Amino acid sequence: MHRIQIAVGTVLIITLLFPISFVSATKNDNKDQFEHPASMKHSARRYINKPSIQLGPRPLLLVDDMDDSALKKKLQQCANETFYKTDFSIGHRGAALQFPEHSKESYEAAAQTGAGIIECDVTFTKDKVLVCRHSQCDLHTTTNILTTTLANKCSSPPDFSSDRPFANVQCCTSDITLAEFKTLKAKMNTGNPNANTVKEYLNAMPHPRTDLYSANATVLSHAESIELFKRLNVKMTPELKAPSVEMPFHGFTQQAYAQKMIDEYKAAGVKPKNVYPQSFNLDDVLYWITNEPEFGKQAIFLENMDSVADLPEAIARLSTLPDKGIKIVAPPLWGLVTLNESNQIIPSKYAETAKALGLDIITWTLERSRLLKNGGGWYYQTITEAINNDGDTMTLLDVLAKEVGVLGVFSDWPATVTYYANCMKIR
Repeated sequence: MHRIQIAVGTVLIITLLFPISFVSATKNDNKDQFEHPASMKHSARRYINKPSIQLGPRPLLLVDDMDDSALKKKLQQCANETFYKTDFSIGHRGAALQFPEHSKESYEAAAQTGAGIIECDVTFTKDKVLVCRHSQCDLHTTTNILTTTLANKCSSPPDFSSDRPFANVQCCTSDITLAEFKTLKAKMNTGNPNANTVKEYLNAMPHPRTDLYSANATVLSHAESIELFKRLNVKMTPELKAPSVEMPFHGFTQQAYAQKMIDEYKAAGVKPKNVYPQSFNLDDVLYWITNEPEFGKQAIFLENMDSVADLPEAIARLSTLPDKGIKIVAPPLWGLVTLNESNQIIPSKYAETAKALGLDIITWTLERSRLLKNGGGWYYQTITEAINNDGDTMTLLDVLAKEVGVLGVFSDWPATVTYYANCMKIR
């Protein structure tokens, strides 16, 4: 990779400010192009005849970093194509690798880099208005609240009488009203619990992310995100987040919370086929299936697995889901793959079981790991021994698409998945 570092450094800076497109007059036909099985057609993945998507240099950097293979050669041959958005590419919290998650700017970047579906994690404020945040109690790390007078309203504000004033800091959307929430600015998700000052607490950017686009990042209500997604012409996948407060919250029940999320799509005139509601809470998914069947039929049950030890229980649970009306499951990346005796990445028992039961699969989250030279960390825990460079991102993606047959992939940088999907003619 040393041979391109200087040029890429310059291109990356220019591209992040003024994104570029890879353009060609024609697309390459390839007899080996991947066709999806019939069971996946309902996902409605397709290219949209809109201006070309702006992918920037990262996808080709990953391809260049791959070990030599037929896949690498195939991906290199797509460099000069025109790219279009695809539902296979799902913006995880927008484009959170470079932009503050769940901000207007992050969502716009996700659409610009080809995400056909974008996620708003849904929680609620003190006045029970739905907003986009990954957690009800993450404002101290994902916004500038600690630099404002609203810090005094936090559930657990900094304790400057302590040797570690930020050790237990916690600021929740449920601590403030929507009007107060809208005065905040989104920022990259960082926080140093060992800091002594607010500045030190906020100055904790994890590698390889950046604060470059945090200066004026805009927080959004859930309803505002819907209107933005409509303008961006993308589908929507809201995740109903587990409340951090005791429910009912001032009379606001879990069922009312689940219903309100769907009601906001109905009020905005969004067709159910364009919405993929998600939850880690099985009862939420079952509520939608029973009470909002048009939305519930493509509701996603998120698998909550922390380690390989959780796989047997998750596999056993799969057989109970179809009878409950669940059609789509979403485990983490590592739950879908394992290694064979030759150290090659292959589908896991979980993936094989889900497919045998007729369940469709979406997975999370590509491009959320640090550099992969040391095995990739949590998201690659079942295939660590086969991971030694960033290009292995594309190798994993290829197995997920062709051998596991996932409907889509959540990514913190949708351009990567968009590039692969376009190259393989995944529609």
